[in-house]
Amino acid sequence: MTAKAEEIQVLLEPVVEAMGFELWGVRYLQGKQNVLRLYIDAEQGVTVDDCAEVSHQVSGVLDVEDPITSDYTLEISSPGMDRPLFKPAHWQRFIGEPVKVRLFAPVAGRRKFSAVIKAVEGDDIIVEVDDEDVRIPFTQIDRAHLDPVLD
Repeated sequence: MTAKAEEIQVLLEPVVEAMGFELWGVRYLQGKQNVLRLYIDAEQGVTVDDCAEVSHQVSGVLDVEDPITSDYTLEISSPGMDRPLFKPAHWQRFIGEPVKVRLFAPVAGRRKFSAVIKAVEGDDIIVEVDDEDVRIPFTQIDRAHLDPVLD
């Protein structure tokens, strides 16, 4: 997660939690059109109406606090079945599940992995790739998401 996304997570987490949701993660994508994407989750699932309600509440906070000075589009979404993994606790929760990982720099000669989550040890994530365990420092993970097997 970028520093800006972390700043926004800290700012908005209390607001989202007060509404009965978990702020699963934040992505701030800069480009031709900047996008601030919030992923919310709840035990009972997330509806379109839930996303609209959270959007309304966090828009007010973002307008007042103004953490992003350029134009951007706010998107609120459920993490979905292929949910992104933002924190070590997310990895811990899904041990044994398939995952796709993109790194900032190569580990074991690769920047991209399709793997199975084996363990979380301190600041490292252990994944199994082609019957071998690979230790990835959490700080080297650019993006990761579950890769569900649909039958």
